[in-house]
Formats: sequence, structure tokens, C-alpha cells
Amino acid sequence: MTTLGTGVLRVRHWLRDHPLALDSVLALAVLAAMSIGSFVHPRTPNGPTFGTRPPEVSSVCLMMLGAVALIWRRRNPMAVLAVTAGLTVVELVRSDPPAPVVMSTVIALYTVAARTDRPTTWRVGLLTMAALTAAAMLFGPAPWYSQENFGVFAWTGMAGAAGDAVRSRRAFVDAIRERAERAERTRDEEARRRVAEERLRIARDLHDVVAHHIALVNVQAGVAAHVMDKRPDQAKEALAHVREASRSALNELRATVGLLRQSGDPEAPTEPAPGLAVLGELVDTVRRAGLPVEVACTDRRPPLPAAVDLAAYRVIQEALTNVRKHAGPGAKAEVSVVRVGATAEVTVIDNGSGGGCCDGGGDGGGHGLLGMRERVTALGGSLTAGPRYGGGFRVHAILPVKARAAEPEEPDAAGRTGENA
Repeated sequence: MTTLGTGVLRVRHWLRDHPLALDSVLALAVLAAMSIGSFVHPRTPNGPTFGTRPPEVSSVCLMMLGAVALIWRRRNPMAVLAVTAGLTVVELVRSDPPAPVVMSTVIALYTVAARTDRPTTWRVGLLTMAALTAAAMLFGPAPWYSQENFGVFAWTGMAGAAGDAVRSRRAFVDAIRERAERAERTRDEEARRRVAEERLRIARDLHDVVAHHIALVNVQAGVAAHVMDKRPDQAKEALAHVREASRSALNELRATVGLLRQSGDPEAPTEPAPGLAVLGELVDTVRRAGLPVEVACTDRRPPLPAAVDLAAYRVIQEALTNVRKHAGPGAKAEVSVVRVGATAEVTVIDNGSGGGCCDGGGDGGGHGLLGMRERVTALGGSLTAGPRYGGGFRVHAILPVKARAAEPEEPDAAGRTGENA
């Protein structure tokens, strides 16, 4: 069954890529249907009978011409409709009973309705129905009230209605697809806009906080340098003001960073910034939560710079969190940290079935992945994340051993800088 379904899909895709071949097959099918119908005599004492009369040579020629015209129904539907309608009128007027050449007109009218707009469908459909029905009733050999004449009216009307329904359905599906694509683009643009706005807000806050106190420090330091030799007491007083201004600047910075923390985060961390030295504790915590993790790390001597060490730890932490949340049951993770020349490569892979674990980013909007990428990019590195071949997800970060960003001297300051990278 699987092989049969695959073969049907291949044939379907091939016919969709080759519309002329599909229309040729349709033309052969319509010709076969018209040929079979031409052997039916609708007016006999016992009702319609099959095989009681053979089609005339002229009727066979008209049926073949109508079927051949259908091959170009997609390229020029109006012209094909005009040709098939003309052939049908000739058959309705001259033959008794007429061969079902009208089948080609039905297909042509359906194509016009499916590939044009509704006003055009109404105009062309009504004109075709009126022309064929009038030709059959007024000039045909059968009585005007015969069922064949009403059959022509009904079949042409149904062809126009069916084509219009198909066109409306296609337009509806295309509109849904376009809205979904627009929503996806809007979501990505909104995420980027929020990241940019947050950066701008942090930059403004830091400027407002630091600028005033740095100005005071500059003035007081200049005063201390000017009076250091002649008036040491005044110099000591100026240095005290420098110390007070710098303490106030640090407090303001600490308060600004505190505004960006979540409600459950500690207000003032006292421990050193985390790094690869405490990677084992992080892995043990994840293992206790039910996620098997294997770790492979090369010799970390000499140690990584503080900012790079913190970034590597945060990337591993965020990636493992996403694996635990999105990889699904039975998933396993592998973590590796390798020093390659002047870079450190951090890789986190999993074999989960949840798919796109980092696309959700932990907050449903992809901000976890954006945060990891921004943290790595700020140090001059690069980060890639995406599905693995055969299932699972892979996060790969390349960090320079010498970070481009200036590293703070105090561990607490390094921790806070890494938190908001």
C-alpha cells in the first residue's frame, strides 16, 4: 500500500508539473465518453437504448475536434470555449439524435469559470447556456420540450457553477496561506523589534545613570589633582566625593539591572559568576530532572576569559533547558566543549522527537534562541541552531578565546554583565 501510494503521488506531481500532458489525458477521456454516449439512442419506445445506432462520420469528426481543442483549455480558455460551443451548435442542429459533443463544451465552460472571476463566469455562462439551448430548441430536429434540450441547459449550468465553486475554494485557500505567511513574518519582525527596543531602553537607562556620576567623578578628580600638593585636605575631600559618586553609580547600575530580572531571580547575587567550572553541577541538576546528559570537555587550562566562560555556560544551560522542555519523552542530550586554536566550540545535541526545541525559546516566541545568539555575537562569536538529520536538534556556538568585549575586573560585575549580554 505504501508503494502504491508513493507511485500515485509521483504521478500526480508529474501531471501537475506538465499541465499539457494532463489536459491531453483529459481530452482522451472526454473523447472516450463522447464516443460511448454516441451509441445511445435517447428516443425509443422502451426508453434510451445502447448500441441501436452507430454515430455518423461527421459526428465522430466533431467529437474529435472538440476533444483536441480541450488540450489548450488552460492556455486560452475563452477560445477553446468558443470552438467547442460552435461544434456543439453544429451537432445539435444537424444530427438526430445529436452526439454528445456538448461534453467538450461543459469541460471548456468549467475551465473558464475556474480560471476567471465571477462576473465573467456569469456573463459567459449565461451566454453559452442561452446559445446552446436556443439552438437545440429552435433549430434542432427534436421537439423543443425534449429531455435532451433540457439536459444541455442543466449540464452547462452545472459546469459554470462547479467552476466558480472551485475558483472560490482556491481563492479561500490562497488567502489563508497568505495570512499565515504574513503572520509568521509579523511574528519574526515583532520579536526583532522588541529586542531592538529593549537594547535601546537599556542603553538609555545606562546613559542616564552613568553620565551624571561620571561627570562628577571627572570634576572631583580634576580638583584633587590640582590641589594635591598645596592643599592635601581639600584633595582628600575631593577624593571622598569621587568615591561617593562612584558608589552611587554602581548602586544605580545595580538597580537598573534589577529592573530586568524576573520576579523569582535573586535581588543581589553574592556568589561568583557561573562558568564551566560548575558545569558538573548544572548537568547533575538536569539529570535529576529526568534528562540523561553526556559531557565531553577537553582540558580547560588555561581557563577561558570570564565573559567567554560565562557565555559558554549560559548557552549550555539554555540549550539543556530547551531540550528538557521540547525534545519529548525519552530524549538524551550530549554536551561538548572543545578548544580549537583561538576559539572554543560549544555543542549541545539531542535525539528528541519534539522538533525545533529552540524555536520556542522557552517563552513561546523564540527569545531564548535570540538571547543565546546575541550573547555569543556580543563576544565576536557565532551561533547556529537547527534540526539534525534523522531527528533531534543541534546548538553549536563558536566563541573566541579572547573576547572582544572588555571584561570587568570584579566577579560580581562580570556576572551581571554576562546576565544581560
